[in-house]
Amino acid sequence: MRIHAVIRYIGMVLQFIAAFMLLSAIVSMVNDYDSAFYPLLLSSFLTSLLGLFPLIFAEKVEDIKIKEGYAIVVGSWFVACIVGTFPYLIWGGEFSAINAWFESVSGFTTTGSSILNDIEFLPRGMLFWRAASAWIGGVGVVMFALVILPSMGRSRHMLSNVELSTIAKDNFHYRSRVIIRILTMVYVGLTACTTLALKLAGMTWFDATTQAMSACATCGFSTKNLSVGFWDNPMIEAILMAAMTLSAIHFGILYASMTGRKNNIFRSEVVRTFIGMMTIIAVAISLSLLAEGIYDNWGESFRHSAFQVVSVTTTSGFATADTNTWTPLAIMLLIICSVVCGCAGSTSGGMKVDRMLIASKIIRNRMKVQLHPNAVIRTKVDGAVQDEGVQSLVMTFIVAYIMTVLLGTIIYTMFGLDLVSSLTASIACVSNVGPGFGEVGSLDNFSALPAVLKFNSTVLMLIGRLEIFGFIQLLFIRSWR
Repeated sequence: MRIHAVIRYIGMVLQFIAAFMLLSAIVSMVNDYDSAFYPLLLSSFLTSLLGLFPLIFAEKVEDIKIKEGYAIVVGSWFVACIVGTFPYLIWGGEFSAINAWFESVSGFTTTGSSILNDIEFLPRGMLFWRAASAWIGGVGVVMFALVILPSMGRSRHMLSNVELSTIAKDNFHYRSRVIIRILTMVYVGLTACTTLALKLAGMTWFDATTQAMSACATCGFSTKNLSVGFWDNPMIEAILMAAMTLSAIHFGILYASMTGRKNNIFRSEVVRTFIGMMTIIAVAISLSLLAEGIYDNWGESFRHSAFQVVSVTTTSGFATADTNTWTPLAIMLLIICSVVCGCAGSTSGGMKVDRMLIASKIIRNRMKVQLHPNAVIRTKVDGAVQDEGVQSLVMTFIVAYIMTVLLGTIIYTMFGLDLVSSLTASIACVSNVGPGFGEVGSLDNFSALPAVLKFNSTVLMLIGRLEIFGFIQLLFIRSWR
């Protein structure tokens, strides 16, 4: 493996991140040079400088091999999280070294968990940087860099293939260059439309922009301590629900829907399953809350349950209520939502509806074979036959996901966290959902956890965002030939 090639491409990604830090510094400047201006400006300079050295001294490489592609993608994620701590560390406040690392990883992985006890104390420039880091991470650090770095040439194909999971590629029947353009077009367009809608619904331009960036990245970083509950506005909640739902659907399907193609959201079996699952669970939770008297009427009950179901299932993590006070049935259903999550090819994390749908069909077909041993039964999704390789990858991922969650839960409990908090924190981090239950509930955060558990949380976030196997590949880098 050519290390100089890997370092050079990571340097390009650093230049891209430095540009967003500079944009955040401009936001600080516009807001009367708030206290985040110099930390952001210095961070931008340092990040750009770090990225400049490999661009000057490392030899340019046109064709990237698969192993180098993995190293570039995984390395870019790690380095992005490291330089993402610069603004927090330089600014100070609640940001110790571990807290700055936690906030940076949570942003770039679009997990949305936080260690901040007073979010509103942060200057606007820093709040914008939090939202920007999530927005970059939403569609992928490397994928975003591919858009603005034409010098990558033929290497675009290799890097985009590595960044996109196998299951996410199924609805992209285009060349790599076109896929990148589609992702960006849908992502930027959806963010712009959400920003305008939130402004019209009553938010300021700053709040509308940052909430839209966070919603479309399915992150959940808010500018308010009470999250979306601060506004207590049904229209704002409805807009954010729409943005989160669309952002959790395969971007290729969204593009096909906008351009009048056949494989649109109305024909997709995966999308129907996704929307149907959220609708059924939202109704079940609202009935449960109404029966227990947590809300006085059906409208209020359904409003809060629907928002939380969409927020958790899309892995956004916004909140309008304290779900710790909800019924055991509601909590259990929300945990299921935080495991299954959105669709492949979106900004959502988790196991993905696609995999769960394929897995359920594999189980159903296996039962049919038990009854009819000589039958030839194919597993199909949206009319397309899923070959043995895809089926094997799906089941392998599900097993790896469960093992990762269980291992994370064990580590949490080893350091004194109760079982509910440990299990849901592990699921929330691996699925990049954000909030769990217990000590890490929807209106709480991870600030009370010891440093070792905060670090454990960030490892789980990175494992989840890299879809487990990307992270594992890096651990065995010595065996690469």
